[in-house]
Amino acid sequence: MSEQQEEFKVNGEDLMNKVKQLVREGNVRRIIIKNKDGKTLVEMPVTIGVVGAVLAPFFAAVGTIAALATECTIVVVREA
Repeated sequence: MSEQQEEFKVNGEDLMNKVKQLVREGNVRRIIIKNKDGKTLVEMPVTIGVVGAVLAPFFAAVGTIAALATECTIVVVREA
């Protein structure tokens, strides 16, 4: 199975909405959030059938990052 990567640059206030949108798309295998210097802040595998309770800690971390960061890069790994 091959993978395809996409990158999105977002500001802190748009980070949570973009991550939620990507999770809803369904073909996302992994989401990586990096700061403006390229350092990985959080990496989360996203699998089909993941429910909100499992993603709650991930969304809490994303919310914290969004509050502290001015600019982030979201790297999305999808099934090709």
